[in-house]
Amino acid sequence: MAVPKFAPMPAIDASRSYASPPVVPASWMPNRKADLEGFQPVGEQLGYPGPDQGFALKIAAGFVDRLQLHKGEHAEDAVKGCLGIALRRASMFSRAPVVHDLTIAFTIWGFLDASAPADLVAARKEHFAGLGHGSHYTAIRAVTDMVPEATLRLTPQQAAAEYPGNWRSLVGL
Repeated sequence: MAVPKFAPMPAIDASRSYASPPVVPASWMPNRKADLEGFQPVGEQLGYPGPDQGFALKIAAGFVDRLQLHKGEHAEDAVKGCLGIALRRASMFSRAPVVHDLTIAFTIWGFLDASAPADLVAARKEHFAGLGHGSHYTAIRAVTDMVPEATLRLTPQQAAAEYPGNWRSLVGL
C-alpha cells in the first residue's frame, strides 16, 4: 500500500539483505516407527502389493459380460477370485494391473470358454464358491497362491494356447 505524501519518511531507508537464521535444523531422515527398511516383507498372508491395484476393479468390470458361467456360479465370485491372481501377476512385474493380467486369470480358470472341461468347472465351483460375498481373505489367498509363478509369467496368447489341454498345471491343481 502506498504511503500518503504527508507521512514523515526517513531520508534514507535501511536497505534489506539476506541474513541466515541463527539455527539451521537437521535434515529429515526416514526414521519413523512405521517406515520399512529394505523391501516389502514377504510371507504367508502378506499378499502381493503393487501400485494402483484398485484399477483392476475397473478392468474386471469390462469382463463381467464376457464370463461363461455355469449353473451355480456367480460373476462376483469369479471376479473376486481372479482379481487376486491378476494383482499377483502385476506385482511380479512391479507395475499396475493391466487387461492382460485379468485375461490370463480368467483364461486359466476357463471363465472365457463356453465349453470349459467339466472337471475344471467342478474345481472352480469348489474353489470360487462364495468368494464374492463378504470377506473371504483366506479363501481368496488360497486361490491366488495355488497358481504357479510360471503360469503368471506367460503371455495371454501362451496361456490361451496351453489352457484347454493343460489347465491343471496352469492353475496349480
